[in-house]
Amino acid sequence: MAQKILIVDDEKDMLTLLKRIITTDTLHTVETRHDPRDALEAFREGAFDLVISDLKMPAMDGLTLLQEVKRHRPETAVIIMTAYGTIETAVTSIQKGAFDFITKPFKRERVLVTIDKALEWQKVLDENKALRSALAESKGFADMIGTTPTMLEIFDRIKLVATTVATVLITGPSGTGKELIARALHRYSSRSNREMLTVNCTAIPENVLESELFGHVKGAFTGAWKDKKGIVERAHKGTLFLDEIADLKPELQTKLLRLLQEGEYKPVGSESTCKADIRFVAATNHDLKADIKEKRFREDLYYRLNVITFELPALKERKDDIPALGFHFLKKYAAINQKMVTDISPSAMQVLTQYDYPGNVRELENIIERGVILCRSNILSVKDLSIDSSPFTCFDGGEEDLFQLSFREAKDKMNHLFHRYYIRELLKRNNGNISHAASAAGIQRQYLHRLMKEEDIHAEPFKDKS
Repeated sequence: MAQKILIVDDEKDMLTLLKRIITTDTLHTVETRHDPRDALEAFREGAFDLVISDLKMPAMDGLTLLQEVKRHRPETAVIIMTAYGTIETAVTSIQKGAFDFITKPFKRERVLVTIDKALEWQKVLDENKALRSALAESKGFADMIGTTPTMLEIFDRIKLVATTVATVLITGPSGTGKELIARALHRYSSRSNREMLTVNCTAIPENVLESELFGHVKGAFTGAWKDKKGIVERAHKGTLFLDEIADLKPELQTKLLRLLQEGEYKPVGSESTCKADIRFVAATNHDLKADIKEKRFREDLYYRLNVITFELPALKERKDDIPALGFHFLKKYAAINQKMVTDISPSAMQVLTQYDYPGNVRELENIIERGVILCRSNILSVKDLSIDSSPFTCFDGGEEDLFQLSFREAKDKMNHLFHRYYIRELLKRNNGNISHAASAAGIQRQYLHRLMKEEDIHAEPFKDKS
């Protein structure tokens, strides 16, 4: 899409050269001014996406023009041109808000690349502003954020299903937000005035899960000193969410099937049959059909659960939702931690959208929470994220130029990036198994553990939960 550029230089030949370079190779609209005072007036009257200004001009220098541009419209990208290409000049212009600087004489390719990056940065800023505005006007749907067709279809489906008593099965990778769907179904149901109880079929030890679910009578087993209500009894007239249903043991699968079919159950140690009126919602990250073939899950229970199905996609399959999710979590954790972090830099957003998120939305939330805590300004930057989408992207976007560092600093930086990239990819290819990863790399398991600790990398997000 064509964007509007204003070039300011007291040398008219330079204005002609730059305009020819830009208009020959791009579709952007270019205006030129040789007097910075005229340029400032034109800027105030027009909507420019980028300003390119010379540093040394008689009527007004480039840094003063930069400050005036930023005062009038802070989001506008500014590139400073200078024949006095010193580090001090670069640092000063960047500190005052310039996107980047180029030195004269410059190469045509350098000019075009810098312009492309500045305009992309401007585009992301505009998108971020629109996202913040949209989020301010809307709280999303039942604490869920999403604008992709897949998520909008899920939201519509929730509205249709919530008012019924149909049993629901929610599938999808870990960290995609299956419990949020369960809570939305309960919130918009006629049972919303009653409790929704959650049972994590993995977290509760097998030897106590039956008692927790169905309750027990006094003397049913050692330690049963009195009758105890189970979760099923407490969920009567409400909703019961069975998380990680695939991990339920065969004996309990049989008893759950009876509860689903007949609405009946027996507390542990009791001969009396109890009735329960419950809306059931179950979730799993397993392929239950594969579990049925392996005799790990009852086929009749599967079909009893699978009345209405929601399939949640991995975050990498709906990357267009990442900016909105990022700002949602930014606002949430800035408030929780009482920090004035209000924005995400374009380069940080680029890294966030390029990353594949083995831990899905939960991992994105953790990244933003950690970034807010570590952030030292009001804008979340790449260095705050502790995430690298590739070993080289951290130098994109003008955040840090490798060749402005000394040899030793650059070498240390690249070693750090290599460790992060290599270890993450190693764990990904070995499904989070540290022993296998160490063996594949030809290093000791203890050494890999130490590297992971140094880089704050955990194996859990890379484990295959399917």
